[in-house]
Amino acid sequence: MRMLRALARAAFVLLALANAGAAQAPGEDPTQVVGPPRGPRLPQGAPLEARAKEVAGLLRCPVCQGLSVADSPSTMAQNMRGQVTDLLAAGYDQEQILAYFERSYGEFVRLKPPLRGVNWLVWLAPVGGLLLGGLVIAWALRAPRAAAPAAEDAVHAAGDLPDDPALVPYVLRVRERAYGWPGGVAPVAQAATTPTAAPSDGEP
Repeated sequence: MRMLRALARAAFVLLALANAGAAQAPGEDPTQVVGPPRGPRLPQGAPLEARAKEVAGLLRCPVCQGLSVADSPSTMAQNMRGQVTDLLAAGYDQEQILAYFERSYGEFVRLKPPLRGVNWLVWLAPVGGLLLGGLVIAWALRAPRAAAPAAEDAVHAAGDLPDDPALVPYVLRVRERAYGWPGGVAPVAQAATTPTAAPSDGEP
């Protein structure tokens, strides 16, 4: 299993290197890929470097796992940062630069994929998980509350009294004050213990 993972990782790195070479080939003109520049040209200096770092932070390093081009120390990331700086200096805007790298590396190169196609699942899955979790929690909290009154009524209706005769008057008094039962006996228990009148001879 480890051998297969190592081979897959090596193949991915080789593919990324090949794509990088294609992106940096002398004949690869950004104008042919994303069209003419749509933004203002940025002169060399601190604003250009800050903007380049910001845009590079939106790109995923093809070599380092989980790192952006702005944070990765790899040589490929350094080359990509240089390309970002050159494209910004030439007047290409952020979306054009992201599309330019996407053309070479695929949509994987974007740290924040656009909302299109199956990418909707990536954005909506966390929200759906939160909603589903909230429904499960709400259902779990309501279920015991609905069952508790029925269980409580069953216990009180049973009319169980302690085995110690000395405690029986106190228990009955507490039930009478707490629940309003006459004599501390539940109405159900009273109905069950009340004898029914025998029918007279004249009644059917």
